[in-house]
Amino acid sequence: MVKHRDQVQDQSPLTLRLEALNEARELGEGRVQEATLEATLAVLERAAARRSLSAEHTVVGFFGATGSGKSTLFNAVTGENIARSAATRPTTSQPLAGIWGSEGAGPLLDWLDVAERHVLDDPAVGTGGGAASSSSENSAQPTKRGWFRKDPVAPGGLILLDLPDFDSTELKHREIVERLAGMVDVIVWVLDPQKYADATVHHDFMRKFSAHGSVTMVVLNQIDRLDAREVPHVIDSLRGIMADDGLTKVDIYAVSARTGEGVDKLRAAIRSVANERAALSSRLLADVERTSNALAEGATGEKLAKIESVDEQRLARQLAHSSGVDVVVRAVERSYALDAGAKTGWPVTRWMSRLRPDPLRRLNLKSKDVNPIVNRTSLPKAGAAQRAEADGAVREFADRASAGAPDAWRSSIRRAARGSAEILPDRLDQAIASTDLSANKGSWWWPVLSVIQWIALLAAVVGLGWLGVIFGLQYFQIQPPETPMVEGWPVPTLLVAFGVLLGIVIGIAGSVFARFGAKSRARTARKRLQESIRAVAHEYVAAPVSAEIDRYNSFISAVSRARGEKDRRR
Repeated sequence: MVKHRDQVQDQSPLTLRLEALNEARELGEGRVQEATLEATLAVLERAAARRSLSAEHTVVGFFGATGSGKSTLFNAVTGENIARSAATRPTTSQPLAGIWGSEGAGPLLDWLDVAERHVLDDPAVGTGGGAASSSSENSAQPTKRGWFRKDPVAPGGLILLDLPDFDSTELKHREIVERLAGMVDVIVWVLDPQKYADATVHHDFMRKFSAHGSVTMVVLNQIDRLDAREVPHVIDSLRGIMADDGLTKVDIYAVSARTGEGVDKLRAAIRSVANERAALSSRLLADVERTSNALAEGATGEKLAKIESVDEQRLARQLAHSSGVDVVVRAVERSYALDAGAKTGWPVTRWMSRLRPDPLRRLNLKSKDVNPIVNRTSLPKAGAAQRAEADGAVREFADRASAGAPDAWRSSIRRAARGSAEILPDRLDQAIASTDLSANKGSWWWPVLSVIQWIALLAAVVGLGWLGVIFGLQYFQIQPPETPMVEGWPVPTLLVAFGVLLGIVIGIAGSVFARFGAKSRARTARKRLQESIRAVAHEYVAAPVSAEIDRYNSFISAVSRARGEKDRRR
């Protein structure tokens, strides 16, 4: 099955890298400098516009400073006197185009905003004479016609642009040059022996496009003004300056537009670029490379690690401490001890334990039929120290999670961690209030000891009653019945002694059991409270931070793919 051409193009490396660049731009919103994002969007929009226009044409722009002989060179290369050149400078105020293959060139030139157009040797115009047709009424008559037609391998669509001087005193000239430098497929820098080292040329223009070496040509024009022995030295000097600009693999063409020396070689290079049909993709790939490098500026390129469970647990412990969990745990322990005493203590005095205030009830944590959505504790409002501790815990968690990220992304991770700072204290309090502390739940041994206590009390009461009856009968001089004896001890006395001693033993055992039970209940309560606090910490701190880390890692992945690199994984 043969794929449709558009389907094939959609899977091209350029398309994939443009998609990755757009993904990185979207992920970087609010995290990367706005100017960088705007520049990225401009590249994407230019790429979309350029790719929707003629792919059969290669647009080559001639850029040069005042006096570089750019227009003269343009005429020499095209073989037509269509660019105005004169001793007075500048002579080019608007871009003009020389066109080979006019079909489909119109919309492309409209997009480039080039109004002055000259169609040269277009097969649609005619054959044999090779005469140029021009859309400009002021076009000069051709002096050398159809230089491309002399080659048996004619190029496809080609558009040569002669542009205003980029160092012109006219601001609009510079604006035109800067705009088209970002739009043409191939950049030709035209320099001259006098100003080839001018800082304006290199710092303001050539250095900015150092990533575009694959679609850059450098022409040293006017070599006829140099002694032949000087040309190699000037070229070596220029090559060194270009190396400082980052243009280390760009060919330098030494030409003289006036005498024609070297022009054929430059023509051949332009012809080769047009024939290969690769300049458009190379230019856009260079734009993507430069923009993705700007997006990744300050980034290590390494993905951040996922949040460790131990870090989340540490955060939960710190938030638990700052939100009063220790107070609640102590209240659970104390409340359990009070309830155990009330249930297993000596029946005669156990009511006294109810007079002691229950700490859990005072914290509003012992009410039945609690609605966890609206219930809140009566814990004291967090003071400055507690708030500082909670803030510090969140900040420390964010700092550990964002270690290794660029400053802008570290800031975004901190913002994600503190995004719920206003409601976090209330959510923590709600988590404590809704945690099942088993506050109204007793232990299995409470009824057992309670029954034994009642049996002991009953034995003591029966023994005392029996002794009371015997004492009364004797008081009224009535002979009481014979009292049963056990090992020489009267049974009533034994009942009293048994009841009292049993009550004491059970009371001591109950207090010991209550102490261990309170500790166990407190441990269970602390574990449940920690789980509740951790759930809140995860939802309002860890999850947003994790989402931001995932976003950063996706950003790094998208930037890597936009740069044509393999995705880094960690």
